[in-house]
Amino acid sequence: MSEQESEAPKAVSHEDEYARLSEVFESSARRWELIIYPSLFAFIVLALYGFYLIYNLQRDVHYLAISVDRNMTTLAGNMQVVAKNMGQLTTNVRAMTVSLASIDHKVGTLEPMLANIHSMDQSMRDMTRTTGALNAAAQGMNLHMYRMNRDLGRPMRIMNAFMPW
Repeated sequence: MSEQESEAPKAVSHEDEYARLSEVFESSARRWELIIYPSLFAFIVLALYGFYLIYNLQRDVHYLAISVDRNMTTLAGNMQVVAKNMGQLTTNVRAMTVSLASIDHKVGTLEPMLANIHSMDQSMRDMTRTTGALNAAAQGMNLHMYRMNRDLGRPMRIMNAFMPW
């Protein structure tokens, strides 16, 4: 009996240890439940909010893509018009270059005419001076005619009084 009595306390002590281990495990599990369940709930809320944000971002990017596509179509049409206008501008610039070369050539032919115009200008100045001198001479003649008329007019009136006709 001594062996059974000595073994019995050992069996009881294992049961106590298992009971204690079970209590410790349950209390540990309760602590983990207090941490894990709220954390799991927060994770689910954050995951749903993240999904909502990603969904909205995808929708906004979709609208942005549609808008950019529409604007790019318009831009492509406008770029074709710009390219056409640039072609016309190039043609006009070439025509202007030809015209400027022609004008340059014509201005080159005007230089001898400019020399002739300069000599004509000098001749006109000489004519103006000569005309001024003629004008002064005519004014002198006018003054002399006035004096002669005054000097001869009086004696002639007296002589006309003697003439019968």
